[in-house]
Amino acid sequence: MGPTPRAARALVLLAGFYLLGLFLLAALAAADWAAAVHTPGPFALKVFIVSAVLALPIVRGMFMLRTPPYEDVPGVQVDESREPRLWQTVRDIAQQVGTRAPDEILLTGDVNAAVSEDSRLLGLAGGTRRLRIGLPLMTGLSESGLRAVLAHEMGHYGNADTRLAAISERGRVHVLRTVAHFEERAGAKVSKERARQEKKAAAAVAKGRKAKEVDTTGTGVTYRAMARLYTAYGKFYLRATLSGSRRAEFAADVAAARIAGRDATSSALREIPVIDAAHDFYLNCYATLGVDTGLLPPPGEFLGGFRHLLAARHEELDALRGELPTEPVSPYDSHPPIAERVARIEALPDDGRASDPVRPSLSLLADADRSFAAVEETVLTPAALGLRRLDWPELVHAAMSVQTERSAQRFGALALGTAGGEDTSPRGTDGGGGTPGHGADADRTSRPEAAPEGDGAGAATLGALLDAIDAGALWRIAERLPRSAEAAAAHGRAAREFARPQLHAGLSQLVSAEYLRQGRARWQLSWAESAALELPYGHVDELPAALEAAVADRPDTGPLRALLEPVAAPETSAPAQAPAPGPTA
Repeated sequence: MGPTPRAARALVLLAGFYLLGLFLLAALAAADWAAAVHTPGPFALKVFIVSAVLALPIVRGMFMLRTPPYEDVPGVQVDESREPRLWQTVRDIAQQVGTRAPDEILLTGDVNAAVSEDSRLLGLAGGTRRLRIGLPLMTGLSESGLRAVLAHEMGHYGNADTRLAAISERGRVHVLRTVAHFEERAGAKVSKERARQEKKAAAAVAKGRKAKEVDTTGTGVTYRAMARLYTAYGKFYLRATLSGSRRAEFAADVAAARIAGRDATSSALREIPVIDAAHDFYLNCYATLGVDTGLLPPPGEFLGGFRHLLAARHEELDALRGELPTEPVSPYDSHPPIAERVARIEALPDDGRASDPVRPSLSLLADADRSFAAVEETVLTPAALGLRRLDWPELVHAAMSVQTERSAQRFGALALGTAGGEDTSPRGTDGGGGTPGHGADADRTSRPEAAPEGDGAGAATLGALLDAIDAGALWRIAERLPRSAEAAAAHGRAAREFARPQLHAGLSQLVSAEYLRQGRARWQLSWAESAALELPYGHVDELPAALEAAVADRPDTGPLRALLEPVAAPETSAPAQAPAPGPTA
């Protein structure tokens, strides 16, 4: 469907919104006329009032013509003097597509590329064009892949998608506004009625009578009925306009294949979901690893560190590239499934352009490090920008040490019965902290905490637990730990086997924290796998057996106490690595 038919359909759908409003206003006017003619008096007055109240949201929705302004996406606008190669590439692609190049290019911090246009007169006249390119997307794409993405976006300009979007957006905004007006009035009416009934019930109780149960079932029913009418039209509107959006995506893909090549376009489409998943993993497990302890990586590395992860895990990511996402198809999706888009592109005839040179797309930037640092300043909140910055190795050690100490304290409080009802179940299954970065968010404002080294309370907890084990309290301690229904019902040896892994894991947490407090262990950064806790030479072999002995049927804490005995001077032997939870999927 060409631009003209699509514009006509969008205008018809927009007109349908106004026709619905006029029809409802006419129905209300007819009800007023019937009430005035057939039942004059107080009843007619009530009908007039109800009609006026219902008509107000309809009229507001019809005549609030302003649409939301251009979304201010965090990023850095770059001109041609700053990024000449990028601008030249975009202009060349726009010329090949046969459309006007964007007026602005904005580098952002997300895995995305998008175009917009400040069109006028409902899309009949064009306006300022903007292209947004995410640095994480550039980090993961080759130059040929980025050219395919840019050709896709220029294809949207060439097919007038950005201009026609103004009409569709106008209709969506009006429908949603009108529904919101009715829902708001229904909610206000329910709240008012609830307050009235609660006041009446309180007065009844004060007089010694039984209060009636608050019931607002029928309150605001006319508002909700009107909202349902507009919601039904809104669903029809979205299905019709978004189906056009999906066809526009296919058309833009064809433009990308024509300009950048079939294989480059298919490869870029396959790569984007992989980059997106890898970037989410990176943010959760690396970039925000130290946020809870008031730490961030060095300037520019919050976004730029993604390069290290992609380079170290290329084999792992290769396995993902062959598995296209199989998301369910919905009539309300603005984009077709990636698998369907790839299938359509790969069904095109071979254009013989599979041997294009592969260069990283970041090479199009004059200074990638400077760009990462500049965009980072706009992406992070002021609170996050105020956090302490550490190089990656120091950040991993400091953040993981605090997480290990916290996990150990949770288990110790639970095992010794001092948890006070708080959820203190251990967060991990090996020596070390819980999953780093889990649930972390870059806008938290917590400040750096003191390193756990030298914390006598933690050492006392471990000592008290070992003393309790020596006193024969190991299985009483196990009863304090969270248990499944099956474990709680078990007895004798079966109960011990259920409890042993949890005791082993929690004790391992305490031991790891003690090594860190003594300065005899260190968390090591790894971009290819989980972080590892380096223990003193030989301990990595002896520690598992010592932990097993401490939670055996006849516990023996002697080997563990011997390993934890502080040494007079630092050991000079090469450390060994003990696997422990670190940045991991």
